[in-house]
Amino acid sequence: MKIPTPRGLVSAALLDTLTASRGADPAAAAELSPLVTAQLSQTQDIIGDEDLQLALFCLYELHYRGLDGVDDRWEWNPGLIGVCQLLEESFEEALRSAAERCVPSSQRPVSEPVHSDSVAAILFDLAAQDTGPSLSRCVAKKATADQLREFLIHKSVYQLKEADPHTWAIPRLTGRAKAALVEIQSDEYGGGRPDRMHSALFARTMRGVGLSDQYGHYVNSVPAISLASVNLMSLFGLNRRLRGAIAGHLAIYEMTSSRPNQLYGKGFRRHGFGADVTWYFDEHVEADAVHEQIAGRDLAGGLVEAEPELLPDVLFGATAALAVDGRLSAHILDAWDGGRSSLLSPIPAAA
Repeated sequence: MKIPTPRGLVSAALLDTLTASRGADPAAAAELSPLVTAQLSQTQDIIGDEDLQLALFCLYELHYRGLDGVDDRWEWNPGLIGVCQLLEESFEEALRSAAERCVPSSQRPVSEPVHSDSVAAILFDLAAQDTGPSLSRCVAKKATADQLREFLIHKSVYQLKEADPHTWAIPRLTGRAKAALVEIQSDEYGGGRPDRMHSALFARTMRGVGLSDQYGHYVNSVPAISLASVNLMSLFGLNRRLRGAIAGHLAIYEMTSSRPNQLYGKGFRRHGFGADVTWYFDEHVEADAVHEQIAGRDLAGGLVEAEPELLPDVLFGATAALAVDGRLSAHILDAWDGGRSSLLSPIPAAA
């Protein structure tokens, strides 16, 4: 991914450090820690902090495809890992608070004894309780063509790497849960056919509406909350202790996907776009209706049956996803209702 434009002191210092030395100097990375600590003490909302979310996004990107011109040895640099942990601790604390506000523990259904079907029932109940703003209905009924392009730009930060954050969990699981995750991911990666990979289908949608399908192309355009929605997946997937959270995240993601994707496809067809553009959404209507059962019962349910102590983390992953996605939808809809772009910089109208 190309080096993004810094959004504050921390992201500027981080990117300067990454690009100034090809030797991944631990001392240079360690010098970032006091700056990060100072910025963390000042921010009131790390989830919406442009500077800190971009910094965390760039740190995580070192574990994916890397940053253009940045030495790959930075990925496991001890000083940089320490900086990442500082950001992660604050981010996770904020996510837990947001998840609790979204669905308080007292409102979460509890079923005893815990077995896979009861875990799935709890997650389906959480999905049914999701009363956040409906971006999908707006897309289906009234979003303009340019707003549809904005919508795709927000989604592109994750969708062009779709499935990768959840794949980190495969070596952390065993038995039924592992097999379930592999089954879901196989579909996400096109069953061995590169052109059927869901990220490839989304890239096709981007091209079809006149947008770039280059990985990370629009990172500079999206606000912190869009980055946060991807960062929470990386946080859950890259930390073994949060394997329950990544399972819960994927389960709720699949459970709340089929109907919205049906509406997204309807919105693009309303503007005259054909199957070449809507294929991605149409594929998810069918696929996610199957995946939600596998993710709920076999992945999350199988994991909790094997490790009952992980149930709270499974629920945390699910409710954190609902909270952050609800906040992102609210941001987009508030901007559109006010006649503004939901991006940091508006995109030019398509020809």
